[in-house]
Amino acid sequence: MKITHAVCTLLTLVLCTGSVAGHAQGVAPNGKNPRVRPPLGTAADLRSVVPETVGVDSVPLIRMSEWLRRDRLDVRSLVVVKDGKIVFERYSDGLSRDNNYELYSVTKTITSLLVGILNGQGKLNPDDRVAPLIATARPDLASELADKQDIALRHLMSMSSGLHYQTQEGTDPLYYAAPDRLRVAVTSRAALPPGQKFDYIDVNPVLVGTAVSVAAGEREDRFAEENLFKPLGMSHYRWDGVDRTGAVSGGWGLRLRPVDMARIGMLMLDGGQWQGRQIVPQAWITKMTTASPAAADYGYYCWIHHVVEKGQPEFGAMGFKGQFITVLPAQHAVVVMTGLLPTDGGLRDATYLNLYRRMVNEFILPALTPSRKPVATAARTHALRDELERARQTRGVPGTATAFNDAPEL
Repeated sequence: MKITHAVCTLLTLVLCTGSVAGHAQGVAPNGKNPRVRPPLGTAADLRSVVPETVGVDSVPLIRMSEWLRRDRLDVRSLVVVKDGKIVFERYSDGLSRDNNYELYSVTKTITSLLVGILNGQGKLNPDDRVAPLIATARPDLASELADKQDIALRHLMSMSSGLHYQTQEGTDPLYYAAPDRLRVAVTSRAALPPGQKFDYIDVNPVLVGTAVSVAAGEREDRFAEENLFKPLGMSHYRWDGVDRTGAVSGGWGLRLRPVDMARIGMLMLDGGQWQGRQIVPQAWITKMTTASPAAADYGYYCWIHHVVEKGQPEFGAMGFKGQFITVLPAQHAVVVMTGLLPTDGGLRDATYLNLYRRMVNEFILPALTPSRKPVATAARTHALRDELERARQTRGVPGTATAFNDAPEL
């Protein structure tokens, strides 16, 4: 049965209420009972619509949510945006739109966008040698930088710096306990000439983040706030892990709400534009989403052809334990997820990645590309609303150890 425009509008309101039910509620970081607080930044949030009104079939999305709930997978948030509108917004365990999450390596993609902004300002170039730039701010590290003189910014962002660093599991001084993270990072040694081999190591974004701060003349997180987060209308963000020198890491520590992660995806989808304003140069978006000579599936802190199985265009960000921003240009869509999923497996075949691939390929893409034009009905809309409410009342089982920074934050 087809529905009139008036009924469709009413159903949109119903769906929005269901998809963000309890919008002013959240879970305290200590895991105790939810507390009520005023919503954060909702006036500027993206608009939610009934999926069928923009050609999206809600049935596969409902089936996906049922699977996640049945298997108690710890997917904290899952958001799908089509044509700039939210068509699916799922939260679990009483969480809401206002919670933010540790993004792990999704932070690297944000750092690449900041390099792009500085590149557009004429302050950074991917061919710039990083060691001399860092030495101007940290002359005390000159001796440690001596073997890194040939490493350019593009080598660091494509994970082909040639540097070697031995990670100390659980106690590595490069991470949150670092009093001077940069000093630790420059202890890495140049094992190979830059540009030859892809090696995903976290000293690279520490050096890039430092280059961003030096070129910007301020801390990376503060530059990000004024030049990226505020222009995109984001709220309730925080860049955690500031060391004793006052520096954040360019590779982890950023906390965002899923709807603001979606803004990042939409920015990249639209060639660096947001609401008609060029935030990041379009040429930079092209560069960062183009494979480097060192890896066919990686650009400048951006994964390419990493999620979708059928070879269609796709790029985005991936973070440890199940944090994703995936851009689907052919569908003019963005998918965002945060979670705490199993981490076994390698960089390209981790369990959390394979679970996310299944979500996208078996459910989300069929929803975005239905064989027949879907029709909005009251029954479909209520079924989606009811499933989203069931999901919100379901607590997933963490698939890996929970760290101090994994708790959702209000």
